[in-house]
Amino acid sequence: MENLLDKTGSVYKLVILASKRALELNEGSPKLVESDSKKVSIIALEEIRNGKISIKEKKK
Repeated sequence: MENLLDKTGSVYKLVILASKRALELNEGSPKLVESDSKKVSIIALEEIRNGKISIKEKKK
């Protein structure tokens, strides 16, 4: 869990990123990691942990 929080900086950003990615996977986007899980939420978290997806900060 700490590895995931290090990638995003906060639990809120982690939840938003994982949920958006899970929706993309559910709609048919290809997986970016090999996973034995069939749950899109677990696959999304594995992608975040492996650095395959990240949050893009908006410039002010």
